Amino acid sequence: MADSIRYIMVGGFLGAGKTTTLARLAGMYREQGLNVGIVTNDQADDLVDTGLLRSLGFNVEEVAGACFCCSFNELMDQMQTLSADKRPDVILAEPVGSCTDLVATVIQPLKHLFEREFEIAPYAVILKPSHGKKILSAKSTTGFSPKAEYILKKQLEEADLILINRCDELSTPEADELEQLLATNFPGTPVLRGSATEGTGFEAIAEFLDQRGEFGRKILDIDYDVYAEGEAELGWLNCSVRLSAEAEFDLDKFLVDIVEEIRQELLTNGAEPAHLKTIGLWEGFFGVANLISSDTDVRLSLPSHQKAKVADIVVNARVACDPELLEQIVKKVLEHQARQIDAALEYRQLQSFRPGRPVPTHRYVTAKNS
Repeated sequence: MADSIRYIMVGGFLGAGKTTTLARLAGMYREQGLNVGIVTNDQADDLVDTGLLRSLGFNVEEVAGACFCCSFNELMDQMQTLSADKRPDVILAEPVGSCTDLVATVIQPLKHLFEREFEIAPYAVILKPSHGKKILSAKSTTGFSPKAEYILKKQLEEADLILINRCDELSTPEADELEQLLATNFPGTPVLRGSATEGTGFEAIAEFLDQRGEFGRKILDIDYDVYAEGEAELGWLNCSVRLSAEAEFDLDKFLVDIVEEIRQELLTNGAEPAHLKTIGLWEGFFGVANLISSDTDVRLSLPSHQKAKVADIVVNARVACDPELLEQIVKKVLEHQARQIDAALEYRQLQSFRPGRPVPTHRYVTAKNS
């Protein structure tokens, strides 16, 4: 299949590091002279990840409003758009972090309905250590319900490869313990360690993903009622604003202050963040700050090193709380932080909701042979 596009989908729960992983892989493929396209996915418009990847110079399209499985036809449309100017050699796809059953609803339909157009790579699922250890060792301190944990476990169950990300934050004994938990819970599934931020382990990861063969064949036995209820326990918010000040302000500090104040408000309300991310952009520069759980520090994951009078700010939050409460918190924080720098705040877009029940376009109950 010399003329087919290599389709590489990288899944994982919210905050696992999917976007950083895709950016790392895309950069590696670009250095090899390959034409790379990326498709991102979210339940709403204004995804921080899309803006970030575009700012890094990648060709990116977005499926917004539903997961890949429920918007399969739009996924195909967006991949066609990526091919409009120059056909990609590789398409990297990042599904919604709360979605699972993607082998049956995305990979198998691609293999069966578009076998000449696409060559399917092994399906990699990223594990965030801070949640993985607690969930897989049956400790009840994750901040998520059993139904949300059910989704994460199902994501790992259908993987061809489990990638332990953020290994730069783990000691060797901690990584060994997590790998043993994975071997116990998902025997036979290959496990690799890496750090998308540092690039550690990515040569081995890229080599694994470059394999040809029968991948994407693990059809889940899944309860869609539990799946839907687990997704609906999370409040989702996407918000974009224009910030305008008379005097220059430190963009990176502003981003970190936003995320830190939201973190404190969530702690006060007993709400566990699955992921919280904000990006600030203006005239070609950008910065990103994020939080992956209530017990970790806010990270300035990509500093802009810029001062500005005007900036566009996008906030994405996925939190185990009522979406109305989440919206109140985010608006309160944005308005407070704008006052701190004497800036005017203009809301461009604001959506807060609970995800609806997943209704896949296709669902294969048995794996098709290539």
